[in-house]
Amino acid sequence: MESSDTDSGSPAGAHRQTLKSSDKVLPQWREALRELSPAYFGLVMATGIVSLASDMMGHAHLARGLFDLNIAQYGLLWLAYLLRAWYFPRRFVGDMTDHARAPGYFTLVAATGILASQFILLRNDMATGFVMWALAVTLWVLLTYTIFTAFTIKSGKPPLERGVNGTWLLAVVSTQALAVSGALLAARTGQPFRLELNLAALSMWLLGGMLYIWTMSLIFYRYTFFSLSPADLTPPYWINMGAMAISTLAGSLLIQNASQAPYLASLMPFLKGFTVLYWATGTWWIPMLLCLGIWRYGFQRFPFRYEPAYWGAIFPLGMYAACTWQLNRAMGFDFLGFLPLVFLYAALLGWMLTFVAMVRRVLCLASSPRHQPDHQRID
Repeated sequence: MESSDTDSGSPAGAHRQTLKSSDKVLPQWREALRELSPAYFGLVMATGIVSLASDMMGHAHLARGLFDLNIAQYGLLWLAYLLRAWYFPRRFVGDMTDHARAPGYFTLVAATGILASQFILLRNDMATGFVMWALAVTLWVLLTYTIFTAFTIKSGKPPLERGVNGTWLLAVVSTQALAVSGALLAARTGQPFRLELNLAALSMWLLGGMLYIWTMSLIFYRYTFFSLSPADLTPPYWINMGAMAISTLAGSLLIQNASQAPYLASLMPFLKGFTVLYWATGTWWIPMLLCLGIWRYGFQRFPFRYEPAYWGAIFPLGMYAACTWQLNRAMGFDFLGFLPLVFLYAALLGWMLTFVAMVRRVLCLASSPRHQPDHQRID
């Protein structure tokens, strides 16, 4: 089966490439596969956290309905990614070395970790939850060292303003997703594995915080010292807040696990202090991101069009609802009790609008001509 992104340096190969670009046609589904965003597992992340937040706040039927939908979405996206790797291996692997697109692959790790949390909390299925957590850890190791090694050793690197964007913080989100699911497993697992799982969750929580400091420094520098167009302010910049929200969630769960692990109890002031720090930082970003959104869509008249990146804006809203709910539970901040519901309803509204837009886009693709000349496509 010939991949449509295969190159050849021979004269005959060049001739075939010329014929391909002018005469051959590409099926619509393969065109969609070729252009599939590496960050599309953000759909699973957004659906998963809205489901979990709904369950925390008493909407059990909604939570389980979204959970069932998320299992289907996760399986379909895995199939799509594997097909993309089969038909377009150079494009699939090439995206892993692209500074702007490669961090999108971390949505696969975060989505797997969040789905593991859904199995643990919504179905009390510890076996599947552990398998999903182990898969997420494996994917995290493979992607982290593949992507950042490639970024380090590649010779041609983009300037900062074109290479760094909000998707870089998905490395933080994926790390903290392992901390969250690991802490949930630890709370429901007997000795001797409880201590090990809590230590793994604590380590990931600390590493995620360090990654945020490194990455956010670059993003903030890019914000303040380089010109920013409306097109540059993509929805994943909401992950500036979402990365801190999931860090708050992981810290809150570790605080609740402290009675089960002596070393967590000894770190209690540190855990509480940094968890509040993460929550305060995430909260600071919300008005800033709203101001930038008003500038982008209100003053600059940037059009609303569906793109997979919008799931990167829904996820932080749901995560802020979940983390604030768990923070209240861990720290007794009852006066913040109104915030989780406000952000849950905002996340639900955003999720519904984005999901409808996605379905419309899929239906439009399905109803468009099945074949399209290659020379009409933009590579």
